[in-house]
Amino acid sequence: MFVAAYWWKVHPGKEEQFRAAWRRGTALIREKYGSLGSRLHYEAETGRFIGVAEWPDRETWQRAFDARMVYDEPDTRAAFVDAIGDWAEEPLLLMEVTDDLLERED
Repeated sequence: MFVAAYWWKVHPGKEEQFRAAWRRGTALIREKYGSLGSRLHYEAETGRFIGVAEWPDRETWQRAFDARMVYDEPDTRAAFVDAIGDWAEEPLLLMEVTDDLLERED
């Protein structure tokens, strides 16, 4: 398994818009590119949202990254981008998972 983390700062008052678009975009990326899903976290000290996405392997992530993870819902993408004030062009981290002790519901 492989993980990629990203961060975004959101315009004040657009947090719910961002979260809704992030959830829908994550579902679309999962369907189109084969991700395993993602978790969204909030870092209060910096005001950043951090998404940690899981992928079956680095190659699957790289294909999606190279395709810019484009999906077929322009309104979802527009809502996501409209909510963002700042972000990093490159992932915050890219790492192979060595041990996974998270409990998952079936």
